[in-house]
Amino acid sequence: MSTQDVVGRALIREIRPEDDVAVGELLVEAFTTQYAKKLPEVVYTEERKRELRDVAARRKIASLLVAELDGEVVGTVALFPPGAPGSEAWLPRAADLRGLATAVKVHGTGLARPLLDAAEALARRWDVDAVCLHVRRGAVGVARMYMSRGYVREPEGDMNLPTVFLEAYVLRLK
Repeated sequence: MSTQDVVGRALIREIRPEDDVAVGELLVEAFTTQYAKKLPEVVYTEERKRELRDVAARRKIASLLVAELDGEVVGTVALFPPGAPGSEAWLPRAADLRGLATAVKVHGTGLARPLLDAAEALARRWDVDAVCLHVRRGAVGVARMYMSRGYVREPEGDMNLPTVFLEAYVLRLK
């Protein structure tokens, strides 16, 4: 499947409740397989997998978008509005971008681009000042992808959690 085929044929839309299971499994698959290749020291506990699968809870507090290809959900991203429970945005009036993932079978096709385009367009409609996000330290390719879109590294938003160090990036809209 060529890159143009996937990106050109993919439909980016808001998630529906019936997508919850597919999105949860997509997140677990994408995170456990891709991080395992690039960061083999990363271990996903059963608790973390349960969190990834709890799409219904995230849908109540964030806007989730999916990429659909031939009727199948093959990508997702979440955007938390300013002040939403669970938001990790460190700036006032900033949305928090989380959980960008694509199905393993479409990795490398550029499908992240239209998902991010749609999430950033939503942030602009919300009239927020910025979009904040975090990248696991060591995920150099992921960080490079965001920087190519205009996100800049902002260390004051870093999160040093017990099991992971997350580096902060921001896209200023205003």
